Amino acid sequence: MIEIIKARLEHADTITKIGKESFLLAHGHSASKKDIAAYLERSYTENALKKELENENNNYHLILKEGEVAGFSNIILNQKNQNVIEQPIALLDRLYLSPAFHGQSMGRLLLQHGFEYVKENNQKGIWLAVWIENHRAISFYTKNGFKKVGSYDFKISETHANPNHIMYCSV
Repeated sequence: MIEIIKARLEHADTITKIGKESFLLAHGHSASKKDIAAYLERSYTENALKKELENENNNYHLILKEGEVAGFSNIILNQKNQNVIEQPIALLDRLYLSPAFHGQSMGRLLLQHGFEYVKENNQKGIWLAVWIENHRAISFYTKNGFKKVGSYDFKISETHANPNHIMYCSV
């Protein structure tokens, strides 16, 4: 059985583990080990995730298969982007799956849930940033209706940024 639930504070450790694992898989070779480690230490600690879960602007959801957490997403409503005229729109801040669940349609189901969530909250679309060398993610988002609309430099550290595409999909 597959279900999608709203994440709670007690899920911070699980989100941290999946987030680190997924980030390393997609971005681990994109910067020096020192820069990647520093980014993970800032962004994927249990305390950092607890703060994010406590922030009412973040809307974390978990996808579970047979009771096991397969991945998570975070959507932030009413987040403008200079590359998108439509308003109001939401930001898909994160959508990560544990590699053990790749190829099982979990990402598509979680994204579809996100589309429904933003519609329910009167948003006209979703935008996201994706590293230009993350071909798997770009292909996934393109297959699900997203189009490249701009660019953005994602700061990994004080000395390193990765070029990203801004992608958008109307809902």
